[in-house]
Amino acid sequence: MEAGIVGLPNVGKSTLFNALTRAGALAANYPFATIEPNVGVVAIPDPRLELIRGYVSSEKIVPAVLRLVDIAGIVRGASEGEGLGNKFLSHIREVDAILHVVRCFESPPGGEQVLHVENSVDPIRDIDTIDTELMLADLQLVEAALPKAERAAKGGDKESALRVAVIRKLLPLLEAGKPARALKGLTAEEQRGVDLLGLLTAKPVLYVMNVGEDDVLGKGELAGRVRARAAAEGMEVVPVCAKIESELGELPEADRMELLGSLGMEEPALATLARAAYRLLGLQSFYTAGPKEIRAWTIPVGATAPQAAGVIHTDFEKGFIRSETYGVDDLVALKTEKAIRDAGRMRTEGRSYVMRDGDVCHFLFN
Repeated sequence: MEAGIVGLPNVGKSTLFNALTRAGALAANYPFATIEPNVGVVAIPDPRLELIRGYVSSEKIVPAVLRLVDIAGIVRGASEGEGLGNKFLSHIREVDAILHVVRCFESPPGGEQVLHVENSVDPIRDIDTIDTELMLADLQLVEAALPKAERAAKGGDKESALRVAVIRKLLPLLEAGKPARALKGLTAEEQRGVDLLGLLTAKPVLYVMNVGEDDVLGKGELAGRVRARAAAEGMEVVPVCAKIESELGELPEADRMELLGSLGMEEPALATLARAAYRLLGLQSFYTAGPKEIRAWTIPVGATAPQAAGVIHTDFEKGFIRSETYGVDDLVALKTEKAIRDAGRMRTEGRSYVMRDGDVCHFLFN
C-alpha cells in the first residue's frame, strides 16, 4: 500500500518526504525540482513495540512500514498537460491514498523568501487548484470510457453494464465539481466498479498543513482555514513544520526532546502524520513476539486470521490451523504469556476470526 505526497510546486512536499524517509530527495526552491517520483519507506512509530519488549525479552524490534511516493508539483492546467501534468497525474493514479500538502506559512520578513507558484499564499485556493485538476482529469477519463462501455454492454457484457451504470452516476457529480468519493449509497458491486476506474478523486485524502516555525501546532489563521475545509469534507488534517521536522531528524535524542519541549510538542509531528497515513489507508498492526524479534505486521482492517498469517508467509495462510492470540493490554496486566494462558486470557481463534488492532499472535499451521 502506497500513499502519494501531492500538492502545488514549492509547498514543502520534498522537504516533508526527506524528513519522513531520510531519503535525501532533492528539495529545491523552484518549481518542478521533482520530476520522477521519489519512493521511500517510513517506519510507523508504535509505542506498543517497546511495551511488549518490557515483558518479552528479544534481540530486536521491527516496526511496521509504509511506502511513500513524492509526486512532482501539480499546477493549474495539469489536466490539459500543463507542467508535464499528464505524467504527474499518472503517478497519482498508482497510489492508494493522497497526502495533500498545503502551504500555511508566509515567508518571514528579511528571511529566505520561499517562492509560490501563484505568487501569494492562499491555502484554500491551492486546495481548489489541485482538486479541480484531479476532477477534470477524472471527468476526461469517464467521458472517454462511457461510449466504449455502452457498446460492450449492448453485447451483453455484465461488467460493462455495471461500468455504464457507475459512470452515469459519476458524470453529474464530476461536472458539478465534486470528487468521486462524494458519491454515497453505492452497492458493493457499484463500489467495485468505481474502484476499477482508478479515479484520482476516489482516493482517500489527508490534508498536511506545512506550517511556519511560529505556528508548529497549526493554530494560526491560514491553518485554521484548512481545518475548517477539512472538517466540512470529513477529512483528517495534520500540522507539520517541514523545516523543523528536518532539523529534528539531525539532532541527538536529548537535544531533540529539549527542542520538542520548547515548542510545546510531545513527539515529532511526523509520528502523528505517519500514523494518520496508516489509518487513511485502512491499515492496522498485529504483533509477533519471540526471543529473536518483536515485529509489527501490517494488515487491512477486516483481515481474517489466515490472511494475517499469510502476511508472514504464504504457507502460513495455506496451512492455517488456528491462532493463539492475546492483546497487548493482557500482557501489561499479567506480565507473561504463561500468566495470560493460566488466567484463560490466551484466545484460540479459527479461520473466521477477524483480527483486531494490537493482537499478539502465535500461528499454528500444517
